[in-house]
Amino acid sequence: MIVKKPLIGAISAMAMATSLAATAEPLNVGVLVPLTGDLQSYGEPSLRAAELAVKEINADGGVMGEPMEISAGDTQTSPQPGVAAAQKLVNVQGVHAIFGALSSGVTIPVAQSVSKPEQVLQISNASTSPVITSLDDDDFLFRTVPSDAFQGVALSEITAAKGYKTVSVIYVNNDYGKGLTDAFSNAFEAQGGTVAASVAYEQGQAAYRGELQQADTGGTEALVLIGYPENGETILRQALEGGFFRDFVFTDGMKAPELVDNLGAQAVEGAIGTVPQARGDSPGAQHFASAYDGEYGEVPPKPYLDTAYDALYVIALAAEQAGSTDRVAIRDSVRMVANPPGVKVGPGEFAKAVELIAAGEDIDYEGASGSVNFDSNGDVPGTFGEWTFKDGEIITNRIFEPTMPE
Repeated sequence: MIVKKPLIGAISAMAMATSLAATAEPLNVGVLVPLTGDLQSYGEPSLRAAELAVKEINADGGVMGEPMEISAGDTQTSPQPGVAAAQKLVNVQGVHAIFGALSSGVTIPVAQSVSKPEQVLQISNASTSPVITSLDDDDFLFRTVPSDAFQGVALSEITAAKGYKTVSVIYVNNDYGKGLTDAFSNAFEAQGGTVAASVAYEQGQAAYRGELQQADTGGTEALVLIGYPENGETILRQALEGGFFRDFVFTDGMKAPELVDNLGAQAVEGAIGTVPQARGDSPGAQHFASAYDGEYGEVPPKPYLDTAYDALYVIALAAEQAGSTDRVAIRDSVRMVANPPGVKVGPGEFAKAVELIAAGEDIDYEGASGSVNFDSNGDVPGTFGEWTFKDGEIITNRIFEPTMPE
């Protein structure tokens, strides 16, 4: 579903109604990422991707002629610290929009406790829970990554294609884990597969043998592990040491090369997984990969870097369209710059976008991660990558669109 963009006049009138102070100050975006905790290894690359976008935007003249700024907050991969960090960014540091969080279990409480009541735009690059689609957020929460309602189907397809007919699931007990487990189980059983057991785990435990014993039912061919690297590594080690499972299916949260470093290549050899992933042959994807490589070295095999980069571009373009750093005006301009119709602009073309906006032209940002067309819920479509561990490396087998049930 594509949501039509508001009339330019409506946005222009809104922008004119904002204070002169709001139009004069530099755009400051709060970057809400896990710099510690279970998703630390994802947070730091996402921060670098956000910084890359800001560097490019400022090299093209900045937003409304001012250098764009970012202020970082550490979610610690936990709801309470995440909300506290968001409150500080909004109420103390005065950011005009929020990028993040990564975990759905942090993004949702931030949206409910901070973004909605404070009326500040929030765009997550990695929160995939289906709960977000229908969340009562007053249209202040968007995401540049597709919902797990789609990833569950993609995961079911690759699991069935591997030949597994009976599996068990162990999932992190939060919105991400529960939502993706439900989506996968429904799709897999609709294909004729069997989910023998579905077991939640709590983060931060030293042992998960009890959960593994529950999951290890008769006839189970593989373990579907929906979680994050820190505790996921513990589950994998104990699954192998206890002889519970030897075959694994992963999701995006477990696409982590450190599993090879810490467990050994043989432990995960042949395991498969899914991740939201753009087709790498698009101009936006190629620009991002080249720019990231030039700035930091090779792009790591981590998800959600291109979606982080795109989120910062969308926020900057929305502020430019609004002609203001007013929080509501930025929110109301997001679909104007991200959805068709309009002249397509992509990564590295911020100056071109500014010229088009100044000339009264519609623009349509086509991102590094692909289309960033937000529907009425703030969701985007997307494609998925099937990946595997092979000889100690993470390899992408294919990129595909899951076949959604009618």
